[in-house]
Formats: sequence, C-alpha cells, structure tokens
Amino acid sequence: MTKTALFCAAALLLGSAPALAAGPTDPQIAHIAYTAGNLDVAAAKQALARSHNKAVRSFAQQMIRDHQAVNAKALALVKKLHVTPEDNATSQGLTKAAAAEHAKLAKLKGAAFDREYANNEVAYHKTVNGALESTLIPSAKNGELKSLLETGLTLFREHQAHAEQVAKALK
Repeated sequence: MTKTALFCAAALLLGSAPALAAGPTDPQIAHIAYTAGNLDVAAAKQALARSHNKAVRSFAQQMIRDHQAVNAKALALVKKLHVTPEDNATSQGLTKAAAAEHAKLAKLKGAAFDREYANNEVAYHKTVNGALESTLIPSAKNGELKSLLETGLTLFREHQAHAEQVAKALK
C-alpha cells in the first residue's frame, strides 16, 4: 500500500473511526476480520496472475490457502452463533485502500510488481496484526470469536515473517 493508504488503513483498524470509538462490537469484528482475509486472498490471486517469481507465487498460494481456511472457520462460527457480520467504517476503509493498491499493482510488471506486492504484504500484515493485538482481540466479547482471532494472529505473524523474507530477497 502507499504510505498514505497504509496510514489510513492503520488508523481505521486501530479504532479511530467514530463508529468504533468505544471498540468494535463482535459483529463488526467478524466483518473486519473476514474483509481483511478476503482482501489478502484477492491480492494473492493478483500476484498469481502477474508474477513469475517462484517465491512470490509460493507465498501467494499460502495466503490464499490460509486466509480462505480462516475465513471458512469464521463463517462457520458466525453461523453457529447466529451473528450477522456488520459492515463498518474500518471494513470500508480496508476495502478502499486495497482497491488503490490493486490498481497500483496492476500497472507494474516483473520485479517491480514482485517487490511492491511483497512490501505491501509486509505492511498489510503488520497493520492487521497490530489491530488484532491492540483492538480486535481485546474488544471481542465472545470467547470463541476471541479464540479464533488469537489463532489467526499466530498464523498471520508467520505470514508477516514470511513476507519479510520474500521482500528482503527481492531487494
């Protein structure tokens, strides 16, 4: 993401949006988490369509596999709990920033695309992991939702480290 888009996404994720000033509700958290996962899947699919770099493609495949698996668990949980995920300013901000990054990546080819994709994945996972730690997990009221978020955070920390390795190798 561009630094401005990343800053906006981080500010939204960290609860600065007025609607979430008191902390997001469980339905809002479910929507934010699901949206974040879907956006990373979309970015990974773009990488698979554009990149020929083995490390980038492998990382993108992992993002698709892992985020789809976590989102499937999230959907099963909200269905079990009879909770309807609630759209909110944070989800909308993430979607807007991801669309801008997608457009930026669409203009790049080869090594330039690979570097931008990897750097964006590092920034995106830092932002999402920070939001999980500081806002989403502490705000979750339902124990099963909190547990799923904590499991996701463990996995997404691994994603961040992997993205950092890929980005470093592409410099």
